[in-house]
Amino acid sequence: MTLLFFAILPILWLILALSGLKMAAWKACPVALLLSLIASVMNFGMPADYMASAFLEGTALACWPILLIITATIYTYHLSVHTGGMEIIKAMLNSVSSDYRVLILLIAFGFGGFLEGMAGFGTAVAIPASMLAGMGINPVSSVAVCLVANFVPSAYGSIGIPLVTLSGIMGTDSAQLATYVALQLSILGLFCPFLMVVIAGGGVKALHGMIPVCLAAGLSYVLAQLGVSYFMGPELAGVAGALCTMGAIIGAVKLFPVRDPAYVLAREEIATVSGKQAFMAWLPYVLIFILLLLTSRLVPTIYESITQVRTSVLIYRGEGGMPYTFHWLATPGMVIFFATFVSGFIQKTPLGDMISVLRKTMVSLRPTFITIISIIATAKVMGYSGMTTTIADHTVAATGLMYPAIAAFIGSVGGFITGSATSTCILLGKLQMDAAIAIGAPLNTQIWIAAANATGACAGKLIAPQSIAIGVAAIGVAGRGSESHLLALTMKVYLPFIVVLGMMVYVGSSLL
Repeated sequence: MTLLFFAILPILWLILALSGLKMAAWKACPVALLLSLIASVMNFGMPADYMASAFLEGTALACWPILLIITATIYTYHLSVHTGGMEIIKAMLNSVSSDYRVLILLIAFGFGGFLEGMAGFGTAVAIPASMLAGMGINPVSSVAVCLVANFVPSAYGSIGIPLVTLSGIMGTDSAQLATYVALQLSILGLFCPFLMVVIAGGGVKALHGMIPVCLAAGLSYVLAQLGVSYFMGPELAGVAGALCTMGAIIGAVKLFPVRDPAYVLAREEIATVSGKQAFMAWLPYVLIFILLLLTSRLVPTIYESITQVRTSVLIYRGEGGMPYTFHWLATPGMVIFFATFVSGFIQKTPLGDMISVLRKTMVSLRPTFITIISIIATAKVMGYSGMTTTIADHTVAATGLMYPAIAAFIGSVGGFITGSATSTCILLGKLQMDAAIAIGAPLNTQIWIAAANATGACAGKLIAPQSIAIGVAAIGVAGRGSESHLLALTMKVYLPFIVVLGMMVYVGSSLL
C-alpha cells in the first residue's frame, strides 16, 4: 500500500491543488512533476539517468507536435479576431433566426464545436457564451448550454490532439481509437441539442416546434464525427461534425420554420455581410480544412512524401524505450501555420501584424506551455517507472472484470481535475491501457477502454472548475455565486451521462 500511495501521489496532489486549493494549473503541474521524479527514483528504483531521459522524452512530445498544434490553432483564432473576420462570422450566425433556441444550437453546439475542433482550450465555451449573453440570453444559461455542447467535440479538440496523443501513447491506430470514441459519444451526443433547449428555455415545453431542428443537429454531428473518424482519423472529425451540424440547423429551420413569439429575441438590426466579406472571414478555416485533407492518408502521394521528412531519436534509454520520431512536415501544426499565413497574405494583412499577433499568442500561452510540458513529462516518468502499472494493478484487483464499467468515470476524474481532454489522455491513458491488459483484454477491447478515458474526460469537463471559471469570466459574472449555480446545474447532467457511459463501455467491452 505504501508503494501505491507514492504512485498516486502526483494525482492526489493535482486533485488537492486544482480542486481544493484552487491553484492555477501552470503552478500545480510542475509540483506534480517534481513528486513523480522523486518517487520514481526513491520508491520505484528508477536510475536517475533513466528518469532524466523519460523527462526529456515527455518534453519532446509536448513541444512537437502538441504545443505546436495548440499554438497554431490559437494563433489562427487570434489573427481572425485581429483582421475582423471573427466579427463577420458572428454576424452571419446571428442572422439565421430571431428565435434564441435556434441561435443557441447554432452558436453553442455548431460554432462552439467548430471552435473546439480548431482551437479548443476554452475558446468553445468562452466565445459562444459571450456571444449568447451579448444577444440578451440569460448569462448563466448561456454558459450552461455551452458546457453541455462542449461534451461532444472535446475529445477532438485542437485538430484531434487528445486522441492523436492517446494513440501515440498506446502505439495504436488513431482512426480506430477515434471511431470508438465517436461510438461511445453517439447516444448522449444525440441528446445534447434537446437538453440545451430545455436548459435555455426553462423546461421541456421549450422543445415545442424544435424537435426537427434538435434532431437534425444531433444526427448530423454524430454521423459526421463517426464517418470522418472511421475513414480519416480524429484530426478533422470535430470540425466536420460542427460544419455539418451548422448546415443541418440552417436547413432544418428553412424546412421547418420555428415561429414561437415566446422565444423571439429582441435585438438590433444586423449589418449585411457581403459574399466577399464572408469568404475572407472564413478563408483561414477553409484553407486549413482543405490542406489537412490533402496532407492526410486520403491522398497517399502527398502523405507518403511529407512523412519521409522526419528524424528519429532514441531519447529514453531504459527498458521499453523506442526511438521518438519528429515529423517535420506531416503534422497538423505546420499545416495550420502555413494555411494561416497564406490566408493572412490573401487578406492583405501586413506581415508585421501577423508576426505581432503570433508573438502575443505565444506570450499568452506561456502558462499552457508550462502545464502541458509538466503533465506530459509526469505521465512519461510515471509510465516508465512503473507507477501507472502499480495504480492499474491495484484498481483491477479491486474491480476485477468489472473494470470497464468504471473506465469512463476514471477519465471523468481526469477531466474534472485538469479541465482538459488532452491532459487527461496524457495523464491517465497509460493507466487505462495497463488496466485493460491486466484483465486480459484483447487489443480491440484495450482500445475501447482507452477510448472511455477520452469520453469520460468529456463528461468530467462539464463540472471542471476550470471550464466553469472560463465561462463565468467570459460573461463577466465571476465571483457572484454563478459558479456554484452552474456546478449544481451541470452536475445534474454529468451524473446520468457518466452512468450511461459506464454501461455502454461495459457492454461494448463484452461484445468486443
